[in-house]
Formats: sequence, C-alpha cells, structure tokens
Amino acid sequence: MVEEWLQRGDYFLVDIQMGGDDRIVIEIDCADGVWIEDCAELSRFLQERMGDELGDYELEVGSAGLGQPFKVEQQYLNHVGDQVEVVTADGKKLSGTLKEVHDRTFTLTTQEKQVPEGKKRPVKVDVDRQFSMDEVKSTRYLLSFK
Repeated sequence: MVEEWLQRGDYFLVDIQMGGDDRIVIEIDCADGVWIEDCAELSRFLQERMGDELGDYELEVGSAGLGQPFKVEQQYLNHVGDQVEVVTADGKKLSGTLKEVHDRTFTLTTQEKQVPEGKKRPVKVDVDRQFSMDEVKSTRYLLSFK
C-alpha cells in the first residue's frame, strides 16, 4: 500500500519498521524534500486503506532526516554533487564530494596532500575513492551553513 501511494510522485521508501512496541514507522524521501503535509497524506491514505487491520498499532510516517545516514541507493543518487561524510568499515571518517553512484557502489572525491614529483611542498589534489554501499558503516549528507 505504501508503494501504491509513493507512485503518485517522486517519493521513495527509505524504511519500514514494525516494532514490538505496537508501532509501525515508515520513512519516505523525495529529491525535492518531504513536507509534513506529505507525511500526513500518506498516513491518512494508509489508515483509510487498512482500517481495522491496524488494530492497536500506532502508525508513524516521517521523512528521512537530513543528518541521518543514507539507507537506500536513491538517497545516494539524490546527493550526487553534494558534500558527504563516509565512515568506512574500519571506522575511518572521510569527507568529500559524492561524484557518482552505480550498482550499489559510489565514488567519493576527497582532497589529499601529495608531494608532486620534483617538488618539496605538498599540494592538495582530488582523489577518487570507490566504495560499496554494503561495505561502509555509514554515509550522510554534510550540512553547510556557509
């Protein structure tokens, strides 16, 4: 039913959690952002469709938070060209520009100091690193207030 509602626009499903605490939590996202009205509309749609099937479950519909780690490939695609922070499997944090995304892998462009051949002083150069979405601990959008 969630997928049916999502087809109405450019929305996509990020996560559904059914907890032992009688809650159903649904996270959605959209390239243009998700408004509170969108969440309320999806909630009403599900309540109308499910009716008594919801029983004692509390339905909570929200958007994927800006500072939260990405959970699905579409979130990576929406942030191509943006600054992100990646935490690698071994816990190392890297910041850079999300360059491209393809088949559950992504390329991060970072700046590193390197000493050019024949020079004494290091200069910053762009270095592309490729990662698998399944092998990193997290990737999140970096908010900038510049």
